[in-house]
Amino acid sequence: MRFMVIVKANKDTEAGVMPSMELLTAMGNFNEEMVKAGVMQAGEGVHPTSKGTRIRYGDGAPAVTHGPFPLSSDLLAGFWLIETETRDEAIAWMKRAPFESGAEIEIRQIFAPEDFGDAFTPELREQEELMRAQLEK
Repeated sequence: MRFMVIVKANKDTEAGVMPSMELLTAMGNFNEEMVKAGVMQAGEGVHPTSKGTRIRYGDGAPAVTHGPFPLSSDLLAGFWLIETETRDEAIAWMKRAPFESGAEIEIRQIFAPEDFGDAFTPELREQEELMRAQLEK
């Protein structure tokens, strides 16, 4: 099972405050453990919303809004893509993440082709496989 782990933003990440050397070291060690265990597929921090843009789609032309955006629970500061056998295993790994007090993450399972049932036709499946092969190059 694949999961996206969303690291929620807070006032410090939105202000562009960089993590301490100690936290960066601890996070690097944690990431290294996940890589060696074959769990981590990707993981990055993202810049604050002051450097971001949102695009909202409606009936007319898409509306573009440049950040910063108000601090809310939907803002993110980073992410991981991980693969584990179960949701409980994903939770166990993330409980070990070296976050400071008050940090919050969200773990969301990523759709797999079989989740779409008959709507995911053989043609769509082939298209997906070709795209993934291109991405791996």
